[in-house]
Amino acid sequence: MIDVTIANFQEEVIAASMTVPVLVDFWAPWCGPCKSLGPILEKVEIAYEGRFKLVKIDSDQEQQLGAAFGIRSIPTCILLMNGQPVDGFTGALPEGKIKEFLDKHLPPAPEAQAEPEPEPNAEDASPEAVLEKLQEAVATDPANDKARFDYVKHLLLAGREDDAKVAFAPVIAQTAVSQRFDALKRWMDAMDFVAINGHGAGAASAFDAKIAANKRDFEARFDKARWLMAGQRWTDALDELLEILMRDKAWSDGLARKTYIAILEIMEAPRPKVADGQIPPEDATVASYRRRLSSVVLS
Repeated sequence: MIDVTIANFQEEVIAASMTVPVLVDFWAPWCGPCKSLGPILEKVEIAYEGRFKLVKIDSDQEQQLGAAFGIRSIPTCILLMNGQPVDGFTGALPEGKIKEFLDKHLPPAPEAQAEPEPEPNAEDASPEAVLEKLQEAVATDPANDKARFDYVKHLLLAGREDDAKVAFAPVIAQTAVSQRFDALKRWMDAMDFVAINGHGAGAASAFDAKIAANKRDFEARFDKARWLMAGQRWTDALDELLEILMRDKAWSDGLARKTYIAILEIMEAPRPKVADGQIPPEDATVASYRRRLSSVVLS
């Protein structure tokens, strides 16, 4: 649980919600129901083991934030995902109702694994060896979503799109609740877009001509971003999507923002292991583009 003010709101709530759902508890020291709800929320946060982040905002001290969310009574809890409020509730709900509320939006808890999967040795960490190990992990435990995500991602990186689609098929229904699987689906859709429309190496000039004629031709910008995405030119695709977001954040029901977030999911490599209590470093490029997205969304 973290206390949030206007000073750290962007970092602890908006930026954080790009990677994990954030539950904001608006409360006040004089509020009796708030005192009952607070310990329950903290208990649930611990039980959910990182599946969401809990923050608290003193509505008396931070009236600007309360007004921004339209808070009329307390306690009120608002759930944010990808920088946007998605749901909320008012009043001191019992623990079971809070879990029901969260379970509507959070990805399911991962299955406990008896042993962590061994990392490939340096000498056999070729792409083929990594793929073989991931394929074995998925075959051994089909419910291992992390292994399946990594397996499909590596297949796509290797240009084995048909194999990737076969491996992805069992979890395609989870794209609505899993940000990582949604990212893979958007990547494969971009590949299909390029293949169906025959956009080869020279497609950029056609997109650029349309954009030069009309800088608000968002369809052309988005098509170019998908073409770049299919070619694994991640930062170029992000730059094009930012051009849309800077002009119209809500274009096509947030399509540019959702695709931007998908690319960040694909780009982000597993973080290195660190000692207990330490926070592993974030990839500098991914961190930079997350900050740029937060800046645009809040502008």
